[in-house]
This record gives sequence, C-alpha cells and structure tokens, in this order.
Amino acid sequence: MRIITIEREYGCGTPVIAEKLAKRLGWKLWDQSLTDEIAKIAHVDISAAKRCDERLDPLVYRLAKTFWRGSYERSLPLSDPGAFDTDCMVAMVQQVIENAAKHGECVIVGRGAPYFLRDRSDAFHVFLFAPREYKVRRLMESGQSQEAAEELVDTVDQERAAFIKKYFGKDWPNRHLYHLMINTSMGDELVVETILNSMATVDRAAGVAR
Repeated sequence: MRIITIEREYGCGTPVIAEKLAKRLGWKLWDQSLTDEIAKIAHVDISAAKRCDERLDPLVYRLAKTFWRGSYERSLPLSDPGAFDTDCMVAMVQQVIENAAKHGECVIVGRGAPYFLRDRSDAFHVFLFAPREYKVRRLMESGQSQEAAEELVDTVDQERAAFIKKYFGKDWPNRHLYHLMINTSMGDELVVETILNSMATVDRAAGVAR
C-alpha cells in the first residue's frame, strides 16, 4: 500500500491521529494542506476554500446559480465571491488527490478521497468514529464550549453526509469502501498501531495471492 485515506466523524481526533500516522510512515499528510493547495490553485482566499470544504453551497446560492445557468447572462463571468463554489472545489480536489496518489506515500484525510481512489489497489481506506460523548469531550479539551462542541458534533457530519450524497450518490459512511473502521476512543496510539498492522496484513496477503 502506498496511500492511506481517512474518512472520519467530526471530533473523533482525526487531525492528531493522521499526523501521527504520517510521521510514523514518513509520508506526506494531506489534510488542511489540501484545502490550502486548492486555494492557491484557484487564486482565492483560504477562507473561500474552507467555506466549500466538504459542505454544500447555501440554498440561496444554489438557486441563484440555477437561474444564472438558465439566463442569457450565463456566459458572463461571475463575480469573484460567486465564481468559486463547491462544484469548483470538488473538481480541483479530485485533481489534487489523484496527483497525490500518483506520487504515493501519502495520508489523505476526507474530501472524498476514498471515492476518488476507490479503484486503486495501492490505497488503504480507513473510517474513524467515536461515541458522541467522547467527541464532545475531546472538542471541549481543545477549547470549545460544551454547547459549541455538541452543536459541531451534531451538525458537521450531517453536512458531510449531504456532500457525499450530492457529489458521489452514496450514503455516508459507505461501509463497503473501507478496509478498516476504528473507534478512536481506544486511544490515538492504539489507533495508529491498528492501522499500520492491518495495512501490513493486507499487503502480506496480497503478496501471497500474487
């Protein structure tokens, strides 16, 4: 395996786990850096890219965009705030992810990576989850208030599910995509070890099969 994709529930500790995993392997981590790369390629502010990161455009914008596409003005360039949207983001994300996969030795977090790379035999797909109370507590330990933590846990994954449904036509999480699904409340280090050991087992089995 030369690529690891990590899909995750919000608040289960994925940023820390992914960083530890990438460091152990000496591989490149594509998480926030992926959003930064999109902003650079699209020549937009990083805040614009973050607004489109694994979430749908607001309903008002989607309705307006439908109108624009159907009007005689559809050939005119949109204003800068409207020119970059989730459709643009997804197309660029696919390019960056597929390019990263060609180079290999990378850990890619979210952004539809397991869907874009589902046919690659050198990709190992992981889904991380945790009990709600664990996720809330972990977010509070990072500085969120209890109210904010609970709201984030309850809403961010809904946005991710809607994003996956629209752009990939699948329910989220799609369990058939993953080699491994792990409850992160077992501890970050144990999660990292489990991923590495499982990936090594799959590699050995593939070697025997060949």
